[in-house]
Amino acid sequence: MIARIAFIAAAIFSVCGIAVAQVPDQGTFPGIPGDLVGGDASARIVQYFVLVSALSVIPGVLIVATSFTRIIVALSFLRSSIGLQTTPANIVMILLALFLTFFIMAPTVEKAYTDGYIPYTERKIGERQAFDKITAPFREFMLKNVREKEMAFFSEQASASGLGENLSQSDFRILLPAFMISELRRGFEIGFLIALPFLVIDIVVATVVMSMGMMMLPPTVISLPFKILFFILVDGWTLLAGSLIKSFS
Repeated sequence: MIARIAFIAAAIFSVCGIAVAQVPDQGTFPGIPGDLVGGDASARIVQYFVLVSALSVIPGVLIVATSFTRIIVALSFLRSSIGLQTTPANIVMILLALFLTFFIMAPTVEKAYTDGYIPYTERKIGERQAFDKITAPFREFMLKNVREKEMAFFSEQASASGLGENLSQSDFRILLPAFMISELRRGFEIGFLIALPFLVIDIVVATVVMSMGMMMLPPTVISLPFKILFFILVDGWTLLAGSLIKSFS
């Protein structure tokens, strides 16, 4: 699964560049002697170089075009609401968000891999067709989860900035920023629902502490174990993971 995501993300950014690296029919580049070019070997070297360079943009692709943003925002709100600063550790939070993203994006990645990457490696389709087929499932996923308000806003901004009045809303120049803003909004909405019960616990504990005259004892010190206990009793991790997965259904 992870390998397929890596291949697809690299292919999205390299498949058009590979066309530039193709060797002309005569076996040479215009104006360059054939013995300096090296035929297919040189073209292969350029292709691999473009592919390796494209691998560096995989984290950006993962954040922009998948469910990662919403998940990591929700997990961050969870940790802050409980009152834990470093538990779970950042690496644990990121890995959990990554594997939940892999689970949610599995059908999309599988479709892109089957429809675009495999036919391209078997030389059944060209570079442009491969790019369209690989990006189509991700475009469909983003269109299903983007809010109309964000789409309309960026469409208006695109027209005002001269990108083109007839620019389609499925164009990545509009779709990607609109999807990111939508995911941030939904992540904050989920974060609010997560924080609400913990806020109630804080208020109750603070009220009890103040009524007992324990002015020097911080309420957060007492409320922390109660919030952890509450989260365990409601099976919080499973509940949160299930809610995040269902939010993309």
